[in-house]
Amino acid sequence: MSDLPPPAPAPAMPAFDEGFRSGFACFVGRPNAGKSTLTNALVGQKIAITSDKPQTTRSTVRGIVHRPDGQLILVDTPGLHRPRTLLGERLNDLVRTTWSEVDVVACCFPVNEKPGPGDRFLVSEVAKVRRTPRIAVVTKTDLATPEQVGAQLLAVAELGRETGAEWEEIVPVSAHAHDQVDLLADLLLARMPEGPPLYPDGELTDAPEETLAAELIREAALDGVRDELPHSIAVVVEEMGLREGRDEDRPLLDIHAVVYVERDSQKGIVIGRRGARLREVGRAARTQIEALLGTPVFLDLQVKVAKDWQRDPRQLRKLGF
Repeated sequence: MSDLPPPAPAPAMPAFDEGFRSGFACFVGRPNAGKSTLTNALVGQKIAITSDKPQTTRSTVRGIVHRPDGQLILVDTPGLHRPRTLLGERLNDLVRTTWSEVDVVACCFPVNEKPGPGDRFLVSEVAKVRRTPRIAVVTKTDLATPEQVGAQLLAVAELGRETGAEWEEIVPVSAHAHDQVDLLADLLLARMPEGPPLYPDGELTDAPEETLAAELIREAALDGVRDELPHSIAVVVEEMGLREGRDEDRPLLDIHAVVYVERDSQKGIVIGRRGARLREVGRAARTQIEALLGTPVFLDLQVKVAKDWQRDPRQLRKLGF
């Protein structure tokens, strides 16, 4: 006889309707392929920042789609690119790790850019992920004529054949016009395993509020800057909490955050003449944070220099990468 105690009973699985599906799908693509905008459209609320600046997304942002027949967790990833810094290498590693762990991989191709070498490299890498369904998504169809959309669909199909990616579906969508967004959700959810919901009803993302606030500040700081500055901006929320002594019906959320740049000259650009640009960044960010969290916000912003942080392992750890 064994002296070992009997095994503990397995935890009870949450009850769920027969046919209910839940699982993870990730959007991958080159920088600025429309992944974050599509994630927001499917979730129905802004949970991922967007910008016309490449490599805006720097982490995996999970958005949760709740439906009567299932729960779809969308993982928005940074754009796969040729890295020039240690940060770029880590972002690419993050993308590869993500697509190896999800139930479906959806590759995004903007309709107004013909597939190029970067797309071919991406799809060739995705094709190596065996036993995971792959869907191609042609994005931004509101920017093109039906003939241009058709030509891009054919080009993406050919790219799949040449690389062995074997698309299960090719779907044209417009996140801005919400055209075929629901169809894409249907196709993704149909490929999820049967199982209970993975997140509580009503939860739209598992990102901490501090992370969401920092990203919205960075989005505001990216607006209007050019050249190398977008890549050099990072934001850390150092303190965040409800102000004490306020009545319950008059809450105020205090947020103290630091905008980091890599050089003194960049600090001057972010602050602007007599602080005008930093005030505008604060106003825009505060508006977005209040809309997301539903609470009035007092936002205190500082700008600091972290020299060459994109290439410095110690600085990257400090900034959360």
